[in-house]
Amino acid sequence: MAKQLKSIWFCTECGADSPKWEGRCPACGAWNTMVEEKATAKSKGIIQTSHGVKSKPQRVSEITALDEPRIVLPSDELNRVLGGGLVAGSLVLIGGEPGIGKSTLVLQNILSIRSRTVLYVSGEESATQLKLRADRLGRVSDNCFIVTETSLENIMNHIESVNPGLLIVDSIQTIASDALESAAGSVSQVRECAVRLLKYAKESGVPVILIGHITKEGSLAGPKVLEHIVDAVLQFEGDSQYMYRILRSIKNRFGSTSELGIYEMCQRGLREVTNPSEMLLSQSDEELSGVAVGVTLEGARPFLIETQALVSTAAYGTPQRSVNGFDSKRMSMLLAVLEKRVGFKLIQKDVFLNIAGGLKVNDTALDLPVICAILSSNVDIAIARDICMSGEIGLSGEIRPVTRVEQRILEAEKLGMSTIIIPRNNLKGVDTSKRKIKIIEVSKVEEAFRQLFS
Repeated sequence: MAKQLKSIWFCTECGADSPKWEGRCPACGAWNTMVEEKATAKSKGIIQTSHGVKSKPQRVSEITALDEPRIVLPSDELNRVLGGGLVAGSLVLIGGEPGIGKSTLVLQNILSIRSRTVLYVSGEESATQLKLRADRLGRVSDNCFIVTETSLENIMNHIESVNPGLLIVDSIQTIASDALESAAGSVSQVRECAVRLLKYAKESGVPVILIGHITKEGSLAGPKVLEHIVDAVLQFEGDSQYMYRILRSIKNRFGSTSELGIYEMCQRGLREVTNPSEMLLSQSDEELSGVAVGVTLEGARPFLIETQALVSTAAYGTPQRSVNGFDSKRMSMLLAVLEKRVGFKLIQKDVFLNIAGGLKVNDTALDLPVICAILSSNVDIAIARDICMSGEIGLSGEIRPVTRVEQRILEAEKLGMSTIIIPRNNLKGVDTSKRKIKIIEVSKVEEAFRQLFS
């Protein structure tokens, strides 16, 4: 009789295995993450290096540091997030919400590549669907080959026949190996397929881009070990109801994780937004109350954004607090500071806050624009359009210093702002003598209000 396969329980967070179910993973401590899969016999072999060269310990001083050769992609924003382009032999994972534009981003880039052969493996869409999308993007390429396949062994055969210079797999959760009994998307299948593709990338020097799903919590689907296997993890964020998309780097072994790219979804695909400040600021010359311009920072990239607030008398017994693009708990804290430290009574008023453009901002330097916009709407006095501000608010009403203040000032000056309000002593060691913009330093919320409304 054939030997019955045993079951092994895998953790979806870290990939650790256990012979029985456990409520809490013994490796990472996560709760209710163990899933059951059939065990498979592991082949025993000798571990070799990627190029068949015997490894040898070296002194740090003896190692030659060379710049990694990069493949420059047509999209400057994507190159910025990757750190200058795709590194030869790298494995890059791109994740994001369904319908956010992951496949569109990758497809419109590879269709513009003329210098190398590209193999696009799709496990979700048919070749006809991809052709229709390519026609919509207005790009036709004879260097791009498309194959619809979900078997890892068949994919490796296609790679051997095409010999591509760039490989795209869409998506890694749909690929399965015949060596494993479990279904596609399981912990063992995702890990096995990712390791096989990593081995191919390192041995051949061909960069591989994986497109991955995300869970309802917003994290990448599959075991956490998938993120450890790849060289770079890019997150494509945004709301499908809005036109702006943000591409940020969560992990990058060949560059900085503080860079981000901004795109605008158009009829013919994704368009790069080289100057997001001009897109996020209103072009109207009319000054309205409840609007304050803040200088925020996403990664290492500063830009100006409008903070809009509306304060009105509560129509019902309980005042409403509605927030879009900003942390609602943080806004409640700022309202408490306004009432306790400054003396403005907003407890019987509805407060609505909106960050223009549909962006979600987590920068604490937007605290000062938020409370200034709320107060401007409350007293119905408009803030001048050429004044911007940046500062973090403490519970005692003090304005705390912000990071990269010099970059924020340069961005405000470039956009034609005449005045910027920043925290006091935030410019220690920074030469501002050549700056044309007027810099006002404040230490308390009352000082900022006095500068704006007196």
